[in-house]
Amino acid sequence: MKSPYRQDFPALSRQIDGQVISYLDNAATTLKPRTVIRAVTQYYENNGANIHRGKHRLSEEASDAYENARTTIARYIGAAANEVVLLRNTTEALNLVAGGLELEQGARIVGTLDAHHSQILPWRRAGQLELTRTDARGRLDREHFRQLLRTRPQVVVLTHCSNVTGVIHPVEELIAEVRAAGDATIVLDSAQYLPHGRVNVHALGADFMAFSMHKMLGPSGVGCLFGRSELLAGLRPANLGGGMVDWVDLAGSVDRRVPYRFEAGTPDIASVIGSAAAIDYLDGLDARHWHEHAGHLCSALVGGALEASGVRLIGPPDVRDRTALVSLRLDEGVPTGDVARMLSDSYGIMVRSGHMCSQPLVTELAGDQILRVAAYLYNDVAEIENFYAALSELLSWMAPRTRTGAA
Repeated sequence: MKSPYRQDFPALSRQIDGQVISYLDNAATTLKPRTVIRAVTQYYENNGANIHRGKHRLSEEASDAYENARTTIARYIGAAANEVVLLRNTTEALNLVAGGLELEQGARIVGTLDAHHSQILPWRRAGQLELTRTDARGRLDREHFRQLLRTRPQVVVLTHCSNVTGVIHPVEELIAEVRAAGDATIVLDSAQYLPHGRVNVHALGADFMAFSMHKMLGPSGVGCLFGRSELLAGLRPANLGGGMVDWVDLAGSVDRRVPYRFEAGTPDIASVIGSAAAIDYLDGLDARHWHEHAGHLCSALVGGALEASGVRLIGPPDVRDRTALVSLRLDEGVPTGDVARMLSDSYGIMVRSGHMCSQPLVTELAGDQILRVAAYLYNDVAEIENFYAALSELLSWMAPRTRTGAA
């Protein structure tokens, strides 16, 4: 049965050489429903003015729509509007915190091996980063995590959900352990989790949480940073200029209040407004149906990987605590990038190949590049079955050629 949501996404009506496309690269970015596209185009058709810059009607209307979007996003995660900073992406949000805390040189920071590069590289610059190991299936080594906490880190940076294995970590338990061990600042990357589940940031207990709207049906160009008010107030802004300052004279300047002091320059106004439409779309889903549908997709992905020949599943061989995502290591000598290209051009199936911006984990678990398949609410089980059939056909053709060439 086709997903009831598919008709809302115009990009899925495209064809490649007569094949209707199957979009299975949702961990990278999701497609956009018509309501989001409409919200973006309506801003440009009916307004187009800058925000927070003037008293004329168009500027005030745009400013109101922009701030209403901030409130909508904040409400979705259980935050107050002034606790949400609107930036370009998760990467910028995490860099803002890593640099804005102004840690002392050599500050101890604990992270996780399955972190995205955006949750590794900024913290390497900020201090001495140590990564918690994972087991052979990508689940966190809890004892090693506790061992690292005993070193009394100043900051603990957590990954809510891996973009390689799809594993959802028990962040509530991890945060509780951090609190019991000391007073470290907790920074959570929820970019991969929030497309699949809701959180209440205050109940969760993290100090900062970052995510991107383009991974949850929204436009690109919008990253969100939640921060507890008192901690946001203590962050050093990364960028200075128009929009983040109340007063400038020859003697100095006065920054605007939180969160505006972190939002220098003209933002992507249309995309922020479109992000509110994405939240409205997610809010309108039948939560029980979506949860069941996601479970079917996950089962089809994991089951297909376990049955397929010529591939090895990277991640747990079960559907417990994970999203509808699998990563596959192809047999030695089969070029992963070429397989992804042929899946696209010959079958209309879009998947991702490479190191997933999580190279330490991919190297540890797979040794080399992987093929990642990530389904979302507009996909159906038949698409996943078609993917495995296409992959099998390609591998049956490529493997003998690879062996012959190697000889």
